[in-house]
Amino acid sequence: MRKVMAAAVVALALAFAAPAATAQDRGGPVKVVYHVSEGNAQAMNALRNIGNHLTADPTAKIVVVTHAGGVNFLLDGATDSNGAPFEAVVQQLTAKGVEFRVCRFTLERNKIDPKKVLPEASIVPSGVAEVSKLQFKEGFAYLRP
Repeated sequence: MRKVMAAAVVALALAFAAPAATAQDRGGPVKVVYHVSEGNAQAMNALRNIGNHLTADPTAKIVVVTHAGGVNFLLDGATDSNGAPFEAVVQQLTAKGVEFRVCRFTLERNKIDPKKVLPEASIVPSGVAEVSKLQFKEGFAYLRP
């Protein structure tokens, strides 16, 4: 029992002593999918988090996937709780490489004309399928603000 405990202590010590892997160690930038499905308040949090994320790590590859109530901030004319248009922030983040994706199923279910989606956003067949694909097949970390 003491040998097992000693081995466990040594393993933990080695794990904490090892330097954290950098993006270069892993073969490129950190990849993160932000999942927004709950409306404009969640979208405001996501946009603020993404801005902070890019300040801390400008090389991060960030994709925002929306469905359900999360698509609303990516529609033409959408404003935040202070009346400021979301479009300006979306444009700023797009200029920094952030991608925005909107669920086609949500648009169809809510009878939203795809032409109302901001030009900075692309439409994908399914928001949840897109999140799954990014995580499983493309190695994106998952964040839900």
